[in-house]
Amino acid sequence: MRVRIDSEKCQGHGRCYDLAPELFGDDEEGFGQVLGDGKVTPDTENQARLAVANCPERAIELIEES
Repeated sequence: MRVRIDSEKCQGHGRCYDLAPELFGDDEEGFGQVLGDGKVTPDTENQARLAVANCPERAIELIEES
């Protein structure tokens, strides 16, 4: 599973990197960005789902890998 941010939807509220700092950071303008390759591990899955649920713009999605 990987996490992704739609930069067109992101408004820079920062909830993603506050709730899941292992998965998200912010860019120079304060908008959320995925750290590394966006891979969600079993240890970070709850944080990822919390970030998805708390994004006001619904800019974050989890992508299932096959």
